[in-house]
Amino acid sequence: MVEQFVGKWTLVSSDNFDEYMKAVGMSFATRQMGNLSKPNLIITVGDDGVISIKAESTLKTTAVQFKLNEEFDETTADGRKSIFTFENGKLMQKQSWEGKTTTLEREVQDGKLTAKCIMADVVAVRTYEKAE
Repeated sequence: MVEQFVGKWTLVSSDNFDEYMKAVGMSFATRQMGNLSKPNLIITVGDDGVISIKAESTLKTTAVQFKLNEEFDETTADGRKSIFTFENGKLMQKQSWEGKTTTLEREVQDGKLTAKCIMADVVAVRTYEKAE
């Protein structure tokens, strides 16, 4: 199911990410760090079905662990709730907070992982290539 996502992925391109970060309400300083960051994603699936996504960069490392279809409080500065689902080959993440909602669609095609970040009419696309 989500096995095609497992592995280490390196960011190779990022389009419109600053506009996306602005749309979700990130400060100028946070956006500057986000734009400078070139994270590696490490995705694993445990025997218990728990999926882990770790984003590692020289500036910051974040990690989220979850089971599909189970809402949880994600550790964010603005207290977001997240739920991950698997739909049509895509790993979908929906975050909700303060009356706002954003969606992240992760998909593997042609050996690349794309993360489409959607907030209202703002769409950013980050592309990763498998490192291992």
